[in-house]
Amino acid sequence: MSKILDAFLNENLQNLRDQGLYNEIDAVEGANGPVITINGKQLINLSSNNYLGLATNEELKQVAKDAIDRYGVGAGAVRTINGTMDLHVKLEEKLAEFKGTEAAISYQSGFNCNMAAISAVMDKNDAILSDQLNHASIIDGCRLSKAKIIAYNHSDMEDLRAKAKEAKESGLYNKIMVITDGVFSMDGDIAKLPEIVEIAKEFDLITYVDDAHGSGVTGKGKGTVKHFGLEKEIDFQIGTLSKAIGVVGGYVAGKKNLIDWLKVRSRPFLFSTAVTPGDVAAITRALQMIMDSTELHDKLWENGDYLKAGLKKLGFNIGASETPITPCIIGDEKLTQTFSRRLVEEGVYAKAIVFPTVPKGTGRVRNMPIASHTKEMLDNALAIYEKVGKELGVI
Repeated sequence: MSKILDAFLNENLQNLRDQGLYNEIDAVEGANGPVITINGKQLINLSSNNYLGLATNEELKQVAKDAIDRYGVGAGAVRTINGTMDLHVKLEEKLAEFKGTEAAISYQSGFNCNMAAISAVMDKNDAILSDQLNHASIIDGCRLSKAKIIAYNHSDMEDLRAKAKEAKESGLYNKIMVITDGVFSMDGDIAKLPEIVEIAKEFDLITYVDDAHGSGVTGKGKGTVKHFGLEKEIDFQIGTLSKAIGVVGGYVAGKKNLIDWLKVRSRPFLFSTAVTPGDVAAITRALQMIMDSTELHDKLWENGDYLKAGLKKLGFNIGASETPITPCIIGDEKLTQTFSRRLVEEGVYAKAIVFPTVPKGTGRVRNMPIASHTKEMLDNALAIYEKVGKELGVI
């Protein structure tokens, strides 16, 4: 290895460890369900995005196996050559039905969606109004587009309106987009989409909602745009298929001409092999299950409300979450890391989230209850939170 590279890596890795910012990666031994095994120890799992428990659903596992037997383990090509199977077409039809749009396009990940869609439409002659707490994939997608990025204060509609007005009246930009998460993953709050749409209409802004943590969770499962009844008002509906849907991948849903454009101009679609057949079949069935019944959705919210009430009663700072995502905000990064380690030692897996994922001084342990947690599991988790919280002086 180059000496200068070796010195750079060693110095900076040690700096991260000293500040409590180095993330240790744990290997899960077996399935990622309500209880997981790490280093031979069973832990109540409060760190999974598997909101509806579908990642381990028996029906979806069988659907994936059947698809593999018929189609193979891989698509074999990019979508624009011969990697588009009839499975992909059916999935995109189901996604459009699920999101209430004319059409949809699927990608290999939710991160890919934001890298693909923003840069396919926006360029150096445009501007993007972006919520300050938007996900890293949105930030990177905006940067890739080379558009002027104008951050507005988190969910501050007065600031958004002022910056939209300034950008529009400047005459400097061909197109202006406003982009926001539907559900903000670190705090669990919901974007003010009705107000955003109102401002967008006033200043002719393109509207873009990344609903990675809303699809399957809000709007009786159909997402945050559906929650507000704004399917006809949002230009881009983005989401992941790896969280509540339980598999892997992402999608963009919108007008047919938008989807047609993304199929010929979005680089991850053009230059990356298609999602595997087994995954596509499982995703399609998962979407149908969510559309057919709200049972899993309702159980998720019941569990989320129960855990949230319990943590709040114990005295933890859970912020202003409006969804099952429930942060316990600790603040200091090293204390946050210690808190998370003690939870694991006592039997709860709840990962520390620190800078750069959240601003410095706002370290937290983020809790993600899922539909397949039992009340007994949540009670046990709350008892452990109380013990560790008192021990470390957090409560």
